[in-house]
Amino acid sequence: MTYHNPPTTPRKSATFDDYAMSEIRRAAATGIYDIRGSGAKRRVPHFDDLLFLGASISRYALEGYRERCDTTVVLGTRFAKKPIELKIPITVAGMSFGSLSGPAKEALGRGATLSGTSTTTGDGGMTEEERGHSEKLVYQVLPSRYGMNPRDLRRADAIEVVVGQGAKPGGGGMLLGQKISDRVAEMRTLPKGIDQRSACRHPDWTGPDDLEIKILEIREITDWEKPIYVKVGGARPYYDTALAVKAGADVVVLDGMQGGTAATQEVFIEHVGQPTLACIRPAVQALQDLGMHRKVQLIVSGGIRNGADVAKALALGADAVSIGTAALIALGDNDPRWEEEYRKLGSTAGAYDDWHEGKDPAGITTQDPELMKRVDPVAAGRRLANYLKVMTLEAQTIARACGKNHVHNLEPEDLCALTIEAAAMSGVPLAGTNWVPGKSTF
Repeated sequence: MTYHNPPTTPRKSATFDDYAMSEIRRAAATGIYDIRGSGAKRRVPHFDDLLFLGASISRYALEGYRERCDTTVVLGTRFAKKPIELKIPITVAGMSFGSLSGPAKEALGRGATLSGTSTTTGDGGMTEEERGHSEKLVYQVLPSRYGMNPRDLRRADAIEVVVGQGAKPGGGGMLLGQKISDRVAEMRTLPKGIDQRSACRHPDWTGPDDLEIKILEIREITDWEKPIYVKVGGARPYYDTALAVKAGADVVVLDGMQGGTAATQEVFIEHVGQPTLACIRPAVQALQDLGMHRKVQLIVSGGIRNGADVAKALALGADAVSIGTAALIALGDNDPRWEEEYRKLGSTAGAYDDWHEGKDPAGITTQDPELMKRVDPVAAGRRLANYLKVMTLEAQTIARACGKNHVHNLEPEDLCALTIEAAAMSGVPLAGTNWVPGKSTF
């Protein structure tokens, strides 16, 4: 008698999954590495892995909407003559004109102003759209120095010296030639239509001593009025934060690997840097060790999506957060209404950042004059303001539930972690225990 084994379901490799194999085929066919936008797409420990411990008998909750819960934050109190005062602890991150259209930059400025917060220029210089509609504008000084000039430094409300970015710490960004229009080329002093790659480090300094000199130069140019931020990618947050403070920064901006970018190598985005959650505790520890926590403000960015993320970052020790990708979505980017046009480009709504070559149907990440007309800066700015309002209300609701009358009064003691990894990274106990991995319980 012949016996036949029952058929089995074919099993695919977890290592060589469909995406890994498609990347191998693409590399074999083209001989070039993949370039895309956005931030890391792999699942890493994030704010969702933390929970708040609301008040009950042992803690006294505040009554919603009747008892005050403040959200104001002042940035740049260390040395600047004119610190920035914000109504909410949420700022808009640097996104360049070139990567974004002029109407999109205007909408960011309008939304931030309606919300009482700041926006940031990004690589490529200051546009009149953004300066004209941003009550508080942070001007970025990047390694490329595209569009940088003393006049705009003085016109800004704060200066952000960008050393690193979460999506590409240690690496430079790219802007493909399709986005180098006449105006972008003029602002950046570049040839039109030619791919541009930003430098990975500043050309005139090689370490923290040089950074201190650069910060002093900027302070002299701006008459010591403007707060000076230093932005670092999530690589070695303890030492980078400590050195930024030693160099004279008023504010440290810490960007985790979920932070986005206009375009860079995917291998960079997915395999360099640390998750945002892993970066906060070492940075706060550095500030505490130097006696500078709350004296030098800490802004955290990279994957902030809602008021719970804001509240958790503040509870871990940040003074404010910054949003980039979420702000673009609020403006209308990656909107399913344009799905048919996304598909014609070989993409889909929600993943258009993979396809960054200048034909964004939403009119936000493009320099195409016809596509840009689809962005109504007034309406888009109002959507961003609505989104920022909701995030702030959510953070306030959580703070009140923990018995706090200011969102800055949230603390690690208000949190627990759902996973061992999140507990170890954040330094808060695993839920249901008093155990923090790596710390003795004795």
